[in-house]
This record gives sequence, structure tokens and C-alpha cells, in this order.
Amino acid sequence: MSGKASAVTDERGPSLPRARGSLSEAVIERLAAGAAGAALVPDGTDGADPYGDDLQLALYVCYELHYRGFAGVDPALEWDPDLLRLRRALEDVFLTALRERAARHTTVDEALAGLLVEPVHGSGVSHFLRDEGEPWQLREYAALRSLYHLKEADPHAWVLPRLWGRAKAGMAAVEFDAYGGGRAERIHARLFADLMRDLGLDTTYGRYLDAAPAQVLATVNLMSLFGLHRALRGCLVGHFATVEITSSPGSARLAAAMRRLGAGPAAQHFYDEHVEADAVHEQVVRREVVAGLLGEEPWLEADVALGVDATVHLEDRLAKHVLGAWRAGDSALRDGHRPGPGDAGREQGGQEELGREEERAVVMRDERTS
Repeated sequence: MSGKASAVTDERGPSLPRARGSLSEAVIERLAAGAAGAALVPDGTDGADPYGDDLQLALYVCYELHYRGFAGVDPALEWDPDLLRLRRALEDVFLTALRERAARHTTVDEALAGLLVEPVHGSGVSHFLRDEGEPWQLREYAALRSLYHLKEADPHAWVLPRLWGRAKAGMAAVEFDAYGGGRAERIHARLFADLMRDLGLDTTYGRYLDAAPAQVLATVNLMSLFGLHRALRGCLVGHFATVEITSSPGSARLAAAMRRLGAGPAAQHFYDEHVEADAVHEQVVRREVVAGLLGEEPWLEADVALGVDATVHLEDRLAKHVLGAWRAGDSALRDGHRPGPGDAGREQGGQEELGREEERAVVMRDERTS
């Protein structure tokens, strides 16, 4: 393959977001201009806020090239040397901050201990939504989480080639469930799109990127950072364990919030599905993925612990931002716009075509099994 840009651009991806500073502006302008764009200077990351809007958006846009890309952007830019050099510089700033500010434990048992016990009087976002949240806050939460859930399981799939034995088998089993167990209509990303539709939200992939604050971008970037680097495979496993351990009780609270606020059946089903599935996944991840990895590579234990600590750290920052805004009566979104039922009417044709593709897959599967 030559180093030249291709003549083809992605047409079904999301639109490029609005820049939030010099770093994100440089990345976005380079993608819009293609390979002929101005050279990128990694030194521009000096002094950048590792958790700030500008760096986190620049990093998110770089990572998105490895997922669905952006409309009108040459897919060959996924491996553009200038973009990769800048991405590495952005990652160094982010990862250094995580090591300095998030790392609290050196063993997996210590890192996971606090997650295995549910607090009697919880005060997180799911507790708030269950007990006192309003419909507009439920919609905001779904809009913010859509940046991950519309590609649920994809960031974690990067680690599969880096594992083997029990860890690989356990990880693949959990991922298989997230991908619908071979049934397109049960893919978790599709179920979340159904949830959004029930809430009157636009299900277009990337629709709420411009509205997402840096705290949300950081939680999604963390998965891509850990997943795309073989050297950080232990961190990805720690992150994954944290997600699966905390998912079932959190999903139960969110399912209760959906019922209390009269959300539709698809919205309730998404979290009901995670209550049951993730209670099983927790055991698989702890006993097979984590234990299997450390059985083969015990020297990665500190990395697994860092993955746990970094996930908790960033989720705590996000919860502080969201609850702080809501308790003040404000929106947690950057633009202050509260997403409402009108958003659903603005869905783009790409999402509709995705739905048609999945329906065709169901028909083809049924024909094979009939």
C-alpha cells in the first residue's frame, strides 16, 4: 500500500466536530484538508491541560479514525504519520496525568476491593436518576453515554489479539454477548440506539459529540488509549473488569429510573439486559480474564490496577460534573441545550441504512436456520 491518500472518502461517518482550541483545530483542519494539509507539530502539546476540552477532543478525533471515521475524510488518514505523531504526544500528556493523579493501588485485589461492595447510601449519577432525576436529565445522560454505547464493546475488542488462553477465551465470550450472540438485532449498540429512540433522541452515530464535555470524552478516550496499545493490555483488562463489576447494580438503578419516569420498553430493556448479563460477565472477567492474564503475565498486575484506578478516577470526575450541573438546575452538556423529543426527527439516513442492513442480516440468518 502506498503512502498516498486514497481517492475515496468516508460518507457515512459523523460530521467533523467544532474545534475547542488550537490542538483540536489543527487535527480537524488536517482531516478536512486531507494529506495536503499543513504539517502537525507535536510540540504544541506542551502545557496542554490533560483533562481539558481541547486535548480530549483532539485525541477523540484521532481515535475515531480507527472506528467509523468522519464524513468526507479520507480513510487512509487513519495511518497518517503526522497524525500518529501528534496522537502519541497527546496520549503521553493524558497517560502521564493518569499515572500521577489516578494511580492508588499496586495490586488487583486492593484496587477491586472497593468495587465489590455496594454502598448503603450511594450518591452517584444512577442513584440520582433513580431517586429524583427528571426526564430531561435522563435524556442528557443517554446523550452523553451515546459516545460509547453506540460503539459498545468495540474499544475492548482491540485487546483480543493481545491475549491468549483463559484470558482470551473469557474476553471473547463477554464480547460475543455484547455483539448480540450472533443476532444483529441484539447487538448492545443497537439496543442503546433503541433506548435513545424511546427517549426521543437522535440515534445518529456521533450526533452528540459537540455537546459532550471533556469529562465524557476522557472516559471514552481511556478505552481507546488502553485498547490500541499492546503495552497497555493490562490496563485495558483492569478497565474492563471495573466496567463489568459495577455495571449490574448501576444498570438496575437506571432500569428503575426508566420505569419511574415512564420511559419506553426499549429504554427499560437495555438496562434490564445489562443487569442479568453483566452479573454473569463479572464472574467471567474476574475468574478468567483477570486471573488468566495474571497467570500468564504476573508482571502486568500493576497495570491492571492502574486500569481500575484510572476508570474510577475519570468516572468520578464525570459524576461530579454532571451532578454539579443538575443540582444547580443547569444542563451538563457543553452547549446547554437539553436534548428532547424533537431530536429524534433529525436522524440522518446513515442510521436508517444501518437499521436496514441489520434487518437484512436477521432475514439471512433466519433463512440459514430454517
